[in-house]
Amino acid sequence: MPRSHSALPRLFVDTDLAAGAALTLGKEQSLYLAAVLRKGVGDSVVLFNGRDGAWLCRLTGDSKKSVVLEVDEQIAPQTRPSDLWYGFSPLKTERLDYVIQKAVEMGAGIIQPVTTQFTQVHRLKPEKLAANAMEAAEQCEVLSVPEIAPEIGLDALLSQWPQMHGDRVLVFADEGEASSSPLGALQNLVGRRIGLLIGPEGGFSDSERERLRRLPFVLPISLGPRILRADTAAVAAMAIIQATIGDWR
Repeated sequence: MPRSHSALPRLFVDTDLAAGAALTLGKEQSLYLAAVLRKGVGDSVVLFNGRDGAWLCRLTGDSKKSVVLEVDEQIAPQTRPSDLWYGFSPLKTERLDYVIQKAVEMGAGIIQPVTTQFTQVHRLKPEKLAANAMEAAEQCEVLSVPEIAPEIGLDALLSQWPQMHGDRVLVFADEGEASSSPLGALQNLVGRRIGLLIGPEGGFSDSERERLRRLPFVLPISLGPRILRADTAAVAAMAIIQATIGDWR
């Protein structure tokens, strides 16, 4: 996106975007623009929907209940959705929000909560996860909002993996793996579809680690000599994957 547009408010909408189109925002987004940001008629905002790229729009009506916008021009083409699957064991609220936000920033395409033996948080609200991902995309100029897949147990995930994910390799951060650089193992996966699994605080149980390590589609990696918090491990692992075999190359 051009720098001149980077300071403008960015909002995700679910409607089609095309030059000359007019649209009315819902109450929450209207209140945000008109009351919180104090935007009025003639001011510009950027809209995106995950399909049509980013569009520069002008306010033509600034009611706090229903802001009306006219779509002017496309300022960024739509990016291809990421194919990186990211599975995580749910954490408590503040750190859960952080994990979702960082997954969006780091380029995850599919985000799925995975419950394990040591998972402390259950029954997540999918709509809250989706809203968090959407907000992160708005803030970070991401045009493809990741899919939030339904919460699933680790046993079910592993049993269904070949049917659901085909030849995708499942990389998991194994705190029991001897400390080493994961770069060599990951470089062997260039061109492959990748999934990343991060366990809960306390890690995977011994039985879970044993099962994971027996599966032919699983690759255990070390994240170095220090024990990382689950949210830190997620960011570190995604950075390594993106830099080694992902879209940072």
